[in-house]
Amino acid sequence: MSSHWAALLTDDACDSSLRIDPQGIAVWALQFTPRVAKVDHAVLLEVEQSLRLFGGEECVHQRVETGAAELGVSRLAWAPTSLAALACARIGIRDGFAGPVAKVLDPLPFQSVDAIAAHGATLARLGCRTLSDVRRLPRGGISRRFDSQLLLAMDQAYGLRPEGYPWVGLPESFSAKLELPGRVDTAPALMFGARRLLVQMGGWLTARHCGVTAFTLHWCHDTMRSKDAGDGGEITVRTAQATQNVDHLTRLLTENLAKVTLKAPAGDLVLTATQVTPFIEQSGSLIPDDRASGEAIDLVLERIEARLGKGRVLRPVMTEDTRMEWMNHWQPMNAKRPVTKVRQVPGPQPTWILKKPLRLDVKGDRPLYQGPLQLLLGPERVEGGWWHRIKDSEGNQQTLNVARDYWVALSQHAGALWIFQQRLSKDAAASWFLHGLFA
Repeated sequence: MSSHWAALLTDDACDSSLRIDPQGIAVWALQFTPRVAKVDHAVLLEVEQSLRLFGGEECVHQRVETGAAELGVSRLAWAPTSLAALACARIGIRDGFAGPVAKVLDPLPFQSVDAIAAHGATLARLGCRTLSDVRRLPRGGISRRFDSQLLLAMDQAYGLRPEGYPWVGLPESFSAKLELPGRVDTAPALMFGARRLLVQMGGWLTARHCGVTAFTLHWCHDTMRSKDAGDGGEITVRTAQATQNVDHLTRLLTENLAKVTLKAPAGDLVLTATQVTPFIEQSGSLIPDDRASGEAIDLVLERIEARLGKGRVLRPVMTEDTRMEWMNHWQPMNAKRPVTKVRQVPGPQPTWILKKPLRLDVKGDRPLYQGPLQLLLGPERVEGGWWHRIKDSEGNQQTLNVARDYWVALSQHAGALWIFQQRLSKDAAASWFLHGLFA
């Protein structure tokens, strides 16, 4: 399975004048994917499953890189594996997809992977300088001379073994602290640090699908303050409606800080989301939202067809057939619907079916799919189709007759599955197929 990782360095890769800790960057990154991990001074994101949600690879890259730059991250890399992305970020290579992962990693110094760098003195004496030098060493000798983490990290970096991390959890509330690089004497000057905290809060709000209606910025006075100045001060900003817009929140905070006079120089900032409500976004669907007026579904579909064009809106029509592939067909919305007597199907039906059944391996008379399958319910016999004939690619008549015994099976990793055994098959051991999946 392909992966798409980003590595954000937060130590020497960050702006030395103002830093946010890795936990803050990890919480911000949760708006893009739940698969966020902290490794030493780096934050790793696996965004493969989020690419389509955010509009594709380029859009995801742009949004992550823009936000990371505002948080002070200057070294960021993308690669097919997390360790490859981390190694590229340390060297300064941003695109780890420029070629096969081996071609990208081989020229890099072996110090770019922590588990390998831990044995740097010994590897240097063996004449190793790059990752390709380490790869050329005999694996048996490596396993005997070094710990198991070296080979594991090498295989994971090159995509030969799976990677796993303890993922960062999304906190229920938001409160973040930022240490300023120096003493700040005026309130408007606090916005440089406050902006980064607002960006971090915006990521948290997006990940929680919430909007903020009130937030508080607290500043701590320098330790050399006068006694009557107090420990610090704070300002609470309220919004007319829930929002996630960081630019709007920045403008509001800027206007409010312009009216504040600091009693003493400030050294630290703390931003807290004091009032948060569920955020209801405007739907971008083509389907008009006419639930309040109670408009009939047929009228709504007619309006959609008027927008998209004739023949673009289809509806399913059930047929008198127990074979799943031909149980229904699609026809234009305004076509005359035939009156059919639909046969009652006794067994459970899957939520999704495969376009083409997938042949399963068999071990000891048990079908396999990501491990052995446990048969829960069945068999449900489906036969028919002797009347259904089509022409194949060579123009010959082909009969689509089926004789199957369907089962509901349980996979330890894939959940409930809908499988069948092909009856009257010449090879009984290889006659199991996966046809559907349950939600």
